[in-house]
Amino acid sequence: MRRYDNLGDVEVFTTVVEQGSITAASVILGTSASVLSRAITRLEARLGAQLLRRTTRRISLTDAGRAYNEQARAAFALIEDAERSVRGSDGQLVGRVRVSVSTTYGHFRLPGILARFAALYPEVEVEVGITNRNVDLVAEGYDVAIRLGELPDSALVGRKLEDAPLRLVASPAYVAARGAPARLEDLNRHRCLPFIMPSSGRPGPWLFRSHAEDIEWTPVGPVQVLDDVLGVVSMAEAGLGICQSYDFVVADRIARGSLVEVLPEAAGRSRPFSLLYVPHRSLSAATRAFIDTALG
Repeated sequence: MRRYDNLGDVEVFTTVVEQGSITAASVILGTSASVLSRAITRLEARLGAQLLRRTTRRISLTDAGRAYNEQARAAFALIEDAERSVRGSDGQLVGRVRVSVSTTYGHFRLPGILARFAALYPEVEVEVGITNRNVDLVAEGYDVAIRLGELPDSALVGRKLEDAPLRLVASPAYVAARGAPARLEDLNRHRCLPFIMPSSGRPGPWLFRSHAEDIEWTPVGPVQVLDDVLGVVSMAEAGLGICQSYDFVVADRIARGSLVEVLPEAAGRSRPFSLLYVPHRSLSAATRAFIDTALG
């Protein structure tokens, strides 16, 4: 009896989870939804456990399904590594790394990391998903994620990449027309550009340090930006108000004169960016190399 004659059903299951529906997975695998549904039914019968909750519109994982999906993906990753190691040329590292990254880091920091990584490992493929949504690394098949915030208290491993300094900026035209705030209290009389946090629906606080005291201040203004935090910088460049952003975003704009810093005496705060991954013992060699490069 063949021990692994059900691997095709396992691949169907992991693909359905990754794609979010049986219909979407059938397109990827080039077969019909009914064929995939029967494969999952066979797999559940073999395991003696329900893996998916299925309705006409969506699927969701049971606890058993979530655990099985995680381990099955890890097993397939090992098989892929074995195949790539055989196909690799000249002894160079080969493979693929899937990275999820937030908008700001994806546009301004990740390109430098990828340039170093490509120089070291030219045969490794990197797939980048740029989104401010917190992805499910296991269910969506990502190897690592780069996110803003403190290290998570979860099953994920978190490694801090950097504390990114913040700066308050406006356009020269705005400052010429409305003046620059001289004190933090003056911001109440200015047009500020808040970013609405998707997690809370409220403006993200601006962070300041004044007289050795850390201060959080909630900006208000007639123009509010949702979804893409880089929008506040574009609005500020257009003269619509004052925004707070990362130094790595606005430094070049300040250097070329499209933005100027305001209230520099209240600067000094930062926000952390972290690299997250699932603590598999079976992390691929390519993923481990990417992590080392990003942290190096």
